[in-house]
Amino acid sequence: MVRVKPVRWQGSDEAIRAVQVAFDVEEAVLEAVRTAAFEQHVSTPDQIRQVLGLATTSKPKRPRLTVSLSTADYEFLAARYGLSPDDRLAIKERATRELIAFAGKANKKNTGTKKPGGR
Repeated sequence: MVRVKPVRWQGSDEAIRAVQVAFDVEEAVLEAVRTAAFEQHVSTPDQIRQVLGLATTSKPKRPRLTVSLSTADYEFLAARYGLSPDDRLAIKERATRELIAFAGKANKKNTGTKKPGGR
């Protein structure tokens, strides 16, 4: 008996067959690709696809940052924020606020502080 895939899964066949490729390159190449991606507001993989002449998806992506957190990391952040290590959502929310505050400070530092003529 052949099972028919739900319609919402039928477009995923090609993505399932995709293979992630890692390029071992010099630091200068890595920095150039990351800088170009940042300046063009695209992901690093999309920048690589553009450099290689491959198609990129045009659908807007939710801007986000990712980091892997271990159990020890959650315990550290929980203690820092005065939360339970099991309350991962609250820890994520506090960390998000901290990143937003960091960006606000960085933006203030980078705007209006330079003197005319670059001195």
